[in-house]
Amino acid sequence: MADGLPPPGPDPVGPAPAVRPFLVTAGRVADSGSGRTVPVETQVVATAEGLDALDRLSFEQHDIVAACRLPQSIAELAARLRLHLNVVRVLAEDLRAAGHLTVYVPDFDATHDASVLRRVIDGLRAIPDPRGVLSDTD
Repeated sequence: MADGLPPPGPDPVGPAPAVRPFLVTAGRVADSGSGRTVPVETQVVATAEGLDALDRLSFEQHDIVAACRLPQSIAELAARLRLHLNVVRVLAEDLRAAGHLTVYVPDFDATHDASVLRRVIDGLRAIPDPRGVLSDTD
């Protein structure tokens, strides 16, 4: 996760699932009620109701809510659970509508501010390379 802590719970083991994304979402596509796609940096966190309902959720929904004991982005969830990004978007919206997730969509203006992107890039460059190799930008 972005804070450097390991994600909560066990990581998935084995190959990525072979189920087609349209089967998991019943053919639905990822868009919010406003018609805009949920950004990949949108943060999601499980609600108390969602954690209480874990044993009643479908396999993928269960995994998403269980993984969201701590806030994380849609992109992190997709990568961690090895699910297609749009599947996670659709299921996260379903879970939000059911009260199982709280969804925090980032401020549109802040996400398109070049200074924010510059700070992210500078922060990434400041992370030491574990191999001790300097990048060609240093």
